[in-house]
Amino acid sequence: MRALEPPPIAAIRAAHAAGAGTVVRTPMLRLNLDEAPCEIWLKCENLQPIGSFKIRGAANAMRLAPPDALRRGVYTASAGNMAQGVAWNARRMGIPCSVVVPEHAPATKIAAIERLGGRVIRVSFDEWWTVFVEHRYPGLDGYFVHPVANADVIAGNGTIGLEILEDQPDVDAILVPFGGGGLSCGIAAAARAVSPRVKILACEVSTAAPLAASLAAGAPRSIDYQPSFIDGIGGKSLLDEMWPLASTLLAGSLVVDVADIAAAVRLLAERNRVVAEGAGATPVAAALAGRAADARKVVCVVSGGNIDAGKLATILAGGIP
Repeated sequence: MRALEPPPIAAIRAAHAAGAGTVVRTPMLRLNLDEAPCEIWLKCENLQPIGSFKIRGAANAMRLAPPDALRRGVYTASAGNMAQGVAWNARRMGIPCSVVVPEHAPATKIAAIERLGGRVIRVSFDEWWTVFVEHRYPGLDGYFVHPVANADVIAGNGTIGLEILEDQPDVDAILVPFGGGGLSCGIAAAARAVSPRVKILACEVSTAAPLAASLAAGAPRSIDYQPSFIDGIGGKSLLDEMWPLASTLLAGSLVVDVADIAAAVRLLAERNRVVAEGAGATPVAAALAGRAADARKVVCVVSGGNIDAGKLATILAGGIP
């Protein structure tokens, strides 16, 4: 696959303007924790209509897709959040939607996809990952919206960066969950154009941190992927076409443990009444651990809040799902 270029700021601004009325401009909240190692702010993408930032990239990619391609419908590969973003926009546009999901996809996300009218196709994790790599799924001929390696999706994600820098222009670092790089690289592209001094740091879970391994090696690397309740980020490798973006736009990867992420989910609920899924709480876990180095003011992107009620109950009770 051809390597992607950073989206130009004009494309990000156009996506932001086009999303008005569809995409919520989510609020920024100060983390209610006096003993935090730095000033921590939360960009609450969990408050989008689908409970995730994915509505932004999906809306932009489908807006710019060739009309002829959309007549056959759309499909994507997703553990749940991009699936909801594509299904939500497909319902709004009146076209069919199919979603290839891994067998470990959480029940709450599957239910949401079906509620939005999406057809769910369950496959093994390896089959699911192959769709990411090959950009296709045999038997589906609709328009494929890649959840990560799509220039229009990345530009749509970059609108979060615009909003953060407008609301908190003196931020030192923005901490972003890293799944495939579409969110972090979109935000980094916006920051590079608007405020180049701001560091964009990817955040990964220790059981699935391909970016950290790739940065250490200086090239894309595969890892020993271990599933956890943090289903919204992490894969077994870094996509080759995303490596040029991630390696040049991002200031590094902060890796945190599953237990620390569960504690961050609990803290967000208790202190700010913010419901975050594991991926959405990962930047907060990294910030609380002091991993943002010399940054005095950080913004953590709470990417989504689609967590199974049972898993959330376990975390609130002090356990780890």
